[in-house]
Amino acid sequence: MMYQKLIKPSLDVFTASLAFVLAFPIFLILVLVLAIVNQGSPFFYQLRPGKHGQIFKIIKFKTMRDDTDSKGRLLSDAERLTSFGKIVRKTSLDEIPQLLNVIKGDMSIVGPRPLLPAYLKLYSEEQHKRHIVKPGITGWAQVNGRNAISYTEKFKFDVWYVNNISFSLDIKIILKTVEKVFKGSDINAANQATTAPFDGTN
Repeated sequence: MMYQKLIKPSLDVFTASLAFVLAFPIFLILVLVLAIVNQGSPFFYQLRPGKHGQIFKIIKFKTMRDDTDSKGRLLSDAERLTSFGKIVRKTSLDEIPQLLNVIKGDMSIVGPRPLLPAYLKLYSEEQHKRHIVKPGITGWAQVNGRNAISYTEKFKFDVWYVNNISFSLDIKIILKTVEKVFKGSDINAANQATTAPFDGTN
């Protein structure tokens, strides 16, 4: 309990601050390249539920352009995902800006991934437990399948993490995350540029 309430938050800010300083040259390069590739903003902002469902604005690198069809409707995710965006996503470099969310206190390095506010009303009572803690850049579900598993499976991993938080578990998740990033595994669901939305059953 002491780790979760006192030690983990301090470690989050320290680790995120150090990581951001070390990654800053890469951060600047990606800002410049994505601004050119996207023909606009290099950043993607979206509202997400944090601890206890409190809404915050997440920031990521933008890997898709805002291309539309002749009627002004956005094209599919697969059509808008740029070649450079695929590389950024595969290497998980799109997650770097979330270090700022951790420094602000919205997120943790390790925790359940923050999904969409619209899903809040679809969770079961058990699944809602994933919001007892701050959401994370990586988590137990991400190192056990990430986008290659169903939401039901992800939420079981998330709740298990909430019930078993420890320093050793967080270190294990971080190490397994690094391994998966280097392997580039479980980035997207099969045949999809992005994960299908949660409908309360999948």
